[in-house]
Amino acid sequence: MPRTTRIFCASTLYGAATLAAALDAGLFEPTDRRLLLITNNATNPETTPAVDAMPGFARLRERFDEVLSWNETISPFHPSGWGPRADDIPMWERHLRLLWGLGDDEVRLAVESVHVNPSLALCQLFTGAPVDVYADGLISYGPTREKIDPLVGTRVRRLLHPDLVPGLTPLLLTEFGVAPEVVPAEAFLKVLGELAQGECAPPSADERSALLLGQYLAALGVLTDAEEEELHLKMVRGAVALGHRRLVFKPHPVAPARWSRLLEEEADRLGAELTVLDRPVLAEVVFQRMRPALVVGCFSTALLTAAGLYGIPVARVGTDALLARLRPYQNSNRVPVTIVDALLPDLADRAAVDGWTMPTQEQVDILADLLKAVGYAMQPKIYPGLRPAAESYLSRRLSAHTWRYFKRKRLTALALPGAVPAHLAFIPRNTTVRRIARRARALSRR
Repeated sequence: MPRTTRIFCASTLYGAATLAAALDAGLFEPTDRRLLLITNNATNPETTPAVDAMPGFARLRERFDEVLSWNETISPFHPSGWGPRADDIPMWERHLRLLWGLGDDEVRLAVESVHVNPSLALCQLFTGAPVDVYADGLISYGPTREKIDPLVGTRVRRLLHPDLVPGLTPLLLTEFGVAPEVVPAEAFLKVLGELAQGECAPPSADERSALLLGQYLAALGVLTDAEEEELHLKMVRGAVALGHRRLVFKPHPVAPARWSRLLEEEADRLGAELTVLDRPVLAEVVFQRMRPALVVGCFSTALLTAAGLYGIPVARVGTDALLARLRPYQNSNRVPVTIVDALLPDLADRAAVDGWTMPTQEQVDILADLLKAVGYAMQPKIYPGLRPAAESYLSRRLSAHTWRYFKRKRLTALALPGAVPAHLAFIPRNTTVRRIARRARALSRR
């Protein structure tokens, strides 16, 4: 029998923790070797710490026989931009087997984001290797972002994911019939507890401390720097308005330092004290060490882990603006924003924040219907089977509130309910009207 080797690919500490929890829970069958392949997908990986340089990684390291670097393997190319040419795949596979000491091993893969590099490149290089995909955030509840080559997609066996929204089934990769499998919360909490051990103590906290989670949306072109500054300032003002006088801000690792200074000045003006976390640690580690009274964010996955795994009250800021600003409609961040907006209370609504509880199964079912409609509108060619569900939701539940999750132009392009007033509903499907409209647009351009 040939030796078996499983290669685990991780680009974030949260993803590595998910893999460790899945291993501890026995979700991976035994193999002769476990290799952890670290990939640093930052825009400038030379100046950004990789996963194996993050605080707490040493406690995850012991679960693997060896740690490898994808960046070093394909240098000088960038992990997010490089993929093998079809004719070069046999050569690259031989090279990797020699470089990593694989020999004739039977290789199995565990990757994230299989539709993009570097995970896609790895799956292409080891042709025929069975693939497990693991999800490290709320994006797994949405549609696959790109159409995946069937030679890769049909090899995916399952989707491993933390149960961030109990009762909600991920949509990711269902076009290939991939079955989701939950990483048990107990195992995940145990691993997160290991990461918290040995960490420097966070800022002292009391029963009214609030943790603010920063996100660098300006880097994605979603918001301008000034708009994101205002988003973070709203977090400070909202938390103080709820009575919190001790604030802790966890900035995005690559966010400008001046944002933190602005928040400190605003907190001081309002009579509160703000401390900035300057160590690149997981938000979940801060939850355990600090035990805040409130966690505030925009659409961070950590909001759901705070509420679901740690029972910490949470509140959202700025999701309504993001839903309007995300471009194109297919932007994969749309699903996380939709989930957070639909489930969590607005920071400006004191009664909603004070009275919020985890969603009931009925609320989760309504959210599931919404995500099917949003998922179809995002990727109709990948999920044509969701059209009846989308039509049903839009016919029954489209209201002044739920309109925020859709765009009339998108609904019109797909001839879905809500696209145009009922008495003009025939227009999107009328070939004569559409031909005339195309002619008129062509003439106006001339």
